[in-house]
Amino acid sequence: MSAAWKRVAIIIVGWVFIALGIAGLFLPILQGILFLLIGLVILSTEYHWARRLLGYVRHRFPKLDSVIKAAHDKAASILGHRNTESD
Repeated sequence: MSAAWKRVAIIIVGWVFIALGIAGLFLPILQGILFLLIGLVILSTEYHWARRLLGYVRHRFPKLDSVIKAAHDKAASILGHRNTESD
């Protein structure tokens, strides 16, 4: 898959998780916060605003910091990105 198509696929998957997260905030069967965090982790590999928002969440909720960092590292390794996250 070419780099452009891979980037488009990453962005689409990230936004799908964000949409599921928003729907999950109102539907009792979906875990909205979980899907929002997954979407942010995926989008943070492509968008600076998502990295900043994820950094804010990590700072605001320190207990989630290690979980988010592990998810970000896993997503970066799956997507083939180097870790550009600043702590």
